[in-house]
Amino acid sequence: MNVEILFAVLTGLPLTILITLTALGIGTLLAIPLLFGLRSTNRTVWFISRCFVDICRGIPPIVWLFVLFFGVSVGSARLSAFAAGVIGLGLVASGYLAEIFRGAVKAVHAGQWEAAHALGFPATSTWSQVIGPQVLRTALPGFTTYAIALLKDSSIVSILGVAEMVFTTSQLARSSDLGIFVYAVAAAVYIGLSVPLGVLSRSLDVKLRKAVA
Repeated sequence: MNVEILFAVLTGLPLTILITLTALGIGTLLAIPLLFGLRSTNRTVWFISRCFVDICRGIPPIVWLFVLFFGVSVGSARLSAFAAGVIGLGLVASGYLAEIFRGAVKAVHAGQWEAAHALGFPATSTWSQVIGPQVLRTALPGFTTYAIALLKDSSIVSILGVAEMVFTTSQLARSSDLGIFVYAVAAAVYIGLSVPLGVLSRSLDVKLRKAVA
């Protein structure tokens, strides 16, 4: 019976992982130009980027999902529940990740920029060979922490009817007398996914620090 319950809960796991990875990808892609916007000396570009980041972080994910799912349409066509979910979570992720990346760039010592400039590195080489690797190392813990949080937040998409893990768990709980036990199994699966991510992040952080040392 326990194996059957676990299997039933796990039927929603692939969609949970897909939602998390897609939203994280959207958030990362949007966060990179936002990072440059937040560092721009052009006040208009900075102001637009700042407003976008604050709006993405300030509006709860569930509001984004409802706005995109019920409010965005072209004629009779509208976003699917999955699309609204990943775009909404991706927008929220972009705001948080932009700040994580901005903090990581700010942590790079000013001497690194000066050295790259003194050696005549063009801007692209400065970012890809000097600043980028240091930003990656500094941003990794925060990025992984947010990825774990996003994995859990992906459950919000179930409110739109997307059959991810919480949705399938709720359906099973309603159709059986197992009650809280089903949710305990789902919680154990989330822990089983989150803990290895945390361990991997710490392991990579240690290796990167040793490489720098």
